[in-house]
Amino acid sequence: MEEIEIHTSEINMDQLLKWAGIIDNGAHIKPFIEDKMIKLNGTIITERRKKVRPGDIIEIKGIGCWRIITGEA
Repeated sequence: MEEIEIHTSEINMDQLLKWAGIIDNGAHIKPFIEDKMIKLNGTIITERRKKVRPGDIIEIKGIGCWRIITGEA
């Protein structure tokens, strides 16, 4: 499992995936959501602006799994 470091208390899922280089822009998350490929802490997400916080685990089917960690601001 890889780690993604954020410098805020929370971030929207689409912004996080863009920040991590997993998608090119926020609009590219739509097919992943429509195909129910993204899980946040084991639950399939249905909204692109779902809040993600340090300690959360994101899994994208067929792509990878990441733990969100806090970095220094």
